[in-house]
Amino acid sequence: MKGEGPEPHFPLLPQVRSAETADVYFLRSRDALRYLGLDPKVGMSVFPGRAGVCCGIRQVVELLSEARFDGELWALQEGDTAESGEAALEIYGKYSAFGVYETAILGILASCSGWATAAAEVVGAGAPVPVVSFGARHVHPNVSAIMDYCAIVGGCVTCSTPLGATLAGLAPSGTMPHAYVLIVGDTVQAAEGFDQAMDDTVPRVVLVDTFQDEAVESVRVAQALGDRLQGIRLDTPSERGGVTPSLVCEVRARLDLAGFRHVQIAVSGGVTPERIIRFREAQAPVDMYGVGSHITAALPIDYTGDIREIDGRPVSKRGRIPGMQRHGRLQQIL
Repeated sequence: MKGEGPEPHFPLLPQVRSAETADVYFLRSRDALRYLGLDPKVGMSVFPGRAGVCCGIRQVVELLSEARFDGELWALQEGDTAESGEAALEIYGKYSAFGVYETAILGILASCSGWATAAAEVVGAGAPVPVVSFGARHVHPNVSAIMDYCAIVGGCVTCSTPLGATLAGLAPSGTMPHAYVLIVGDTVQAAEGFDQAMDDTVPRVVLVDTFQDEAVESVRVAQALGDRLQGIRLDTPSERGGVTPSLVCEVRARLDLAGFRHVQIAVSGGVTPERIIRFREAQAPVDMYGVGSHITAALPIDYTGDIREIDGRPVSKRGRIPGMQRHGRLQQIL
């Protein structure tokens, strides 16, 4: 990802590293294998049950590195498309070195790939208009930054949380919520206070749907901030019909007629690929989409881990083909 210096650590709970979040049968198998004196070198193939964007590889590497795994890890690149049944990850090493982490590895890849794939859907629908991940409020805070990172892997230009953006080597995006505008009591006064308080590096994008008609508020804010205003954000609630293509077109026309062609329009609130397509078909001049629940509500992409090799001997359970794939798209990363 972008950025300089050492990559930041992903926020995994200590209980993940200590295998307390593992399915208990992996812990019991570890104990039984110790009792039997069995610890072969195995090859495990990890593959998705449906196609999608492969994401979570960096986290798997970090987890195994901290566990002092001394075998080999071959994987697709973060953000590659993985086909159903195609090995996205191959692990070679003593089973005792990674077996208890199978639950964590599969869970990381399942959730992260699901979020990244959903992000790719909205990014593809909106291209070339950029999409920002606004979904942190829809997931548990323990995973919000990881979700945002995955959305960026899927194509979002950035995200709303500082930690999620840091994981991707970017700056977060976002200016003001309705709470701020309501407390100030007037959209223009809120915009002026924000402009005065913020560093020049923070974009001046003002939320304009809190009190009055969005087109009226947009022009009022533009007249107050002039060239310092970079954009307005429309987040009209569903109780007022939400943000529609016709509303975007009217706001654009009103700003242009008032001489503010430089002011961009951002749209957020329940944005989905289907809604983006409707905006595009109506030629609504949207300059940025903020997308939340479509990404966060994505179904995980189920990953499976299968031992296909024991001490160099091809094996498999019934229904699977013995032997590792070792296909050309995998690169050694450990």
